[in-house]
Amino acid sequence: MRTTLNIDDEVLERARAIAAKLNTPFKTVINEALHAGLDQVEKPAKQRRYKTKPHKMGLRQGRNIDNIQELLARIEGEDAR
Repeated sequence: MRTTLNIDDEVLERARAIAAKLNTPFKTVINEALHAGLDQVEKPAKQRRYKTKPHKMGLRQGRNIDNIQELLARIEGEDAR
């Protein structure tokens, strides 16, 4: 089928360069590029699940997490507020 498209100059030059490099007709390069591009547009991007790995951080000896205010006061100092 014949149709008219407006293609950016840089895309046109790149397609022509690829056609010359591969010794392939320009029409074939354009059709293959469109097929590949449409396949990418049609399928959603793969998303990897974000995973975090827990680390044992421990608590310094003599510190207690039962009283958060006291723990913060010891870590930050009494004058922090």
